[in-house]
Amino acid sequence: MSHPAPAPTHLDLSKLGQPVYRGSVQNLYAVPDHPGFVVCETTPAGSVFDVGSIFNIEGNDLNRAIFRHAMYSRLGQPETWQRVKAAIENTPMDAAWRKELLTGPLELMLERGAATHHIGMVDAVTGEIVRSGLPANPSCYNVVRRFPVMHPPQRTLLGTHVFDYAQFHQSATYVVPLEYIVRFGVTSGSSILKKYQSLSESAKRSYEQELGLSKPMGVWEMLERPIYDLTSKYEPEDRAVSKQEALMMSGLSSDDFLHTVKLAILGGWAVRELLESAGLLLWDLKWEFAVDREELLFVDTIDADSFRGTTFLDVDGRKLVIHYNKQAMRDYYRIVHPEWYAGINEAKAQAQKAGVPFKQVLKAGQAEGKWPQTPVVDIEFLDLQARKTALIREHVAAERDAAAIRSDLEATGQAEVEFYRQRGLLPALLQANAVG
Repeated sequence: MSHPAPAPTHLDLSKLGQPVYRGSVQNLYAVPDHPGFVVCETTPAGSVFDVGSIFNIEGNDLNRAIFRHAMYSRLGQPETWQRVKAAIENTPMDAAWRKELLTGPLELMLERGAATHHIGMVDAVTGEIVRSGLPANPSCYNVVRRFPVMHPPQRTLLGTHVFDYAQFHQSATYVVPLEYIVRFGVTSGSSILKKYQSLSESAKRSYEQELGLSKPMGVWEMLERPIYDLTSKYEPEDRAVSKQEALMMSGLSSDDFLHTVKLAILGGWAVRELLESAGLLLWDLKWEFAVDREELLFVDTIDADSFRGTTFLDVDGRKLVIHYNKQAMRDYYRIVHPEWYAGINEAKAQAQKAGVPFKQVLKAGQAEGKWPQTPVVDIEFLDLQARKTALIREHVAAERDAAAIRSDLEATGQAEVEFYRQRGLLPALLQANAVG
């Protein structure tokens, strides 16, 4: 077992200086005198369609930070994995598949919790880094272990190119260069549904068999068992990769690679079990992992925008999906500002054709009046999104009774429906999100 340098116990936020990385939704800072650690500051900014930060959700910076701290703290607790074990044992599924999930990583986590990169949250007043439970003064600053991020160099190959992952096989400590997507169900925009719909009838049967389905795939339906897919993480574009290629890219042994796949599914179940107690359905989420010699750790952000949580509401006799994640903002722009959304897509197509950055093309086109300027979001709608993330934060931090939060989440969904109804846009919302 490796022995990382001792983690800091206090942090003077006034001495952080400038961020070493400024992102659309978080900033990263070096920790003075502790090079093996990073401070993550969440922001209230939101980003959709790759346009950058184009709206702010009040309080979302703190909600995100608290969710992250509380969820990572939960992953570190054996009790979380006892609940996951019970959930897996009580879910109907193939017996051999269940046995696979219950052996290996889960057995270790039942004893000592999961290993993660998370250290704790900084108390906004005292600067103490609180490891479990919330600080007396919660802040937007979490401290995590720092792991090397390696980008595979591009090599030419007879007029084409490949990415060289050799360095991952020669290193003992790094972030695994993959994103693990775990799916508990099929959403309307998911890549597996698009693939399925493009297949011939016989190919559909084969794909169903591959995914362990006993019936045709249906949109907004839960799968009989969770499935996972993998994408590249540090290439210029995220790329879907086969399990065989992912193993070779990872630099891990086949046993350790299997371990990370099981961790992704089990971690998904930990989030699922938490959300279900507040009445939310988890459809999919993404994980990343780091390796530190023989230890495998959960890393990266986790908040309401990292997973797809929804409820169903009966609206005008139809079953409507309500989104408790960034999808609600995407739908808002598409439905309330369709001309702007059309301009975004035109700019993306032009940028791809010309081989220049999309934002550059969009900005120039907006300056010329070719496409509409980025619209200001209705404050009423932003308030509803702030309410959603605050309720999810209250739940993960166990601030209130789950049944009360469940009722408030449903009321917020109903208020979102009324927002569209009052503007004569409910038919468009139903078209986008009604099932059947």
